[in-house]
Amino acid sequence: MLTLSAPRILTGEADLRPGWVTISSGVVTGCGQGPAQAGPSVDLPEGLLAPGLVDAQVNGAFGADLADCDDAGWEKVARGLPASGVTAFAPTVITAPVGELAAFLRSYAARHDRLQSLPRAARPVGVHVEGPFLSPRRRGAHRESFLCDPTPEAVGTLLEAAGPPALRYLTLAPERPGSTRAIARLVAAGVRVAVGHSDATGEEVLAALDAGAGLVTHLYNAQSPLHHRTGGVVGTALADERVTCGLIVDGHHVMPHAVRIAFRAAAGRIMLVTDAVSAFGMPPGRYRLGGQDFTVRTGQAPVRDDGAIAGGAGPLDEAIALTVRSGVDLRDAVEAATRVPARALGLRDAGLIRPGATADLVWLAPEGEHPVRARATWRAGELVHGAGRVPVAGPGGATRASIVAYDLS
Repeated sequence: MLTLSAPRILTGEADLRPGWVTISSGVVTGCGQGPAQAGPSVDLPEGLLAPGLVDAQVNGAFGADLADCDDAGWEKVARGLPASGVTAFAPTVITAPVGELAAFLRSYAARHDRLQSLPRAARPVGVHVEGPFLSPRRRGAHRESFLCDPTPEAVGTLLEAAGPPALRYLTLAPERPGSTRAIARLVAAGVRVAVGHSDATGEEVLAALDAGAGLVTHLYNAQSPLHHRTGGVVGTALADERVTCGLIVDGHHVMPHAVRIAFRAAAGRIMLVTDAVSAFGMPPGRYRLGGQDFTVRTGQAPVRDDGAIAGGAGPLDEAIALTVRSGVDLRDAVEAATRVPARALGLRDAGLIRPGATADLVWLAPEGEHPVRARATWRAGELVHGAGRVPVAGPGGATRASIVAYDLS
């Protein structure tokens, strides 16, 4: 058994100051407030311990575009994400012909079990299909020539290809003909539905929610805005308690005042996502997203040649820091990257620290110029990131990290 202690532990259910967590055989066996129990331990002298981060939108990373990469590319992404605190993620594929999307789902299904057991890696939790049932007016980086209506045939093709647990959720524009029936069918099959890349009216969004949709993809971006006489996607999502909203906080997609509005209007319903693309973790240059080229320049968001933003390139731990800088409470920002996405995606074994849960954990603390950084990550109780900074306890008793304490309260 191993004990981790920290000045603060956010379990997703409680705020322990200070607190401790015990781990055995990859599972949390106990947690509580106060000094650590006796026995081998790692004493984290600053920052906080939280559940492993959950990223609900990852198109690629480290030079690999998940839409068309090989096994090595998948492993590179899964093994690299824990460096930013991520222990679970939803691989995302954007608009393509329905047949190609179905083929992607089949290829993912064939990899799923192996990727789940890949050592020292974040685990994929099922695919997010973003498109092709989107609005041409709000298509963003999606290719217009492949956009289409969610016909029974198209939806059936995806469902037939996506035997569980391949397809986690799908983003569509509810104003397209046949969307309400498609949403009901997808939800009945166990697939979550998000509204996104949509020019829908508030009434059309409400119809989608009544049919079973429960998420909004990257709030504010590529969707009809709030107007004082019509809710659009943004206003309806912020006002309706049934909706969990993805939000890209990278300093480019959404400005700080909009971040504050979202967290205040939809408290407990905002989930931070990166929308990471193949340029994530890479130097400036040219990269690919869903068969299209885009460019990343220093300090800027990825963009296609026509100027459309093509996903994100910032890590999820940095999104937490930027959210706090925007004026959001630290606990709310952390839960937006842990408990909220886990609940929205239906993940029972993620986003919480409690007895019986998988020991996916992240130590968040200041580092250099970064006010919040994933200093260490544990996946199923194994230290998969931060080995050079977190001593592994031995049988002789407690081991302390030699880092100056800092109050991240």
